[in-house]
Amino acid sequence: MISDYDKRLNALRPRLLAFARLQLGCRDEAEDVVQEALLVAATKQDSFDGRSQFETWVFGILKYKILDLFRAEKRRAQWLLESDEPWQDEPDMEFKANERWQDDHRPQDWGDPEAVLASSHFWRVFDACMIHLPDVPARVFSLRELMEVEIDEICSLLNITENNCSVILYRARMKLRQCLEKGWLTEGDS
Repeated sequence: MISDYDKRLNALRPRLLAFARLQLGCRDEAEDVVQEALLVAATKQDSFDGRSQFETWVFGILKYKILDLFRAEKRRAQWLLESDEPWQDEPDMEFKANERWQDDHRPQDWGDPEAVLASSHFWRVFDACMIHLPDVPARVFSLRELMEVEIDEICSLLNITENNCSVILYRARMKLRQCLEKGWLTEGDS
């Protein structure tokens, strides 16, 4: 018989796998790292003390497993940075020459941030938006914002400059905002 704890872990598996695939770009490696994270979560369930949400705790385990893999295989950075995607210049079109927002590109009001983060619809749209980002911006954004890796470590892992990392992060955030506003706020209003 499967315990409630195991059911909770199994329910998280698809999101863990999607996150790992996004980071690693390889289905087999993603499967392996998720399996390792689930094994740790299953064997260390006594160490979960409830100071964070269960999902956050398990994603934290996965985060460290992925970072360990990145550190062990720095060679991965070379193929991550091979593409020169045309999307990169688009966010700059949102500003006037005086660096103010174009009226039709001004960010929308998202309401209460706590309510937004509690919305399962928001997270479905967020996942879809992340999948549609090009590989490099998605990885840089995930490392910084979801895995909370410091900029200097991201630069070291991916063999990029701090300035390049900042530009990639800015553009990824802008594209995610655009996508979220289209897929979540617009849909939520209707």
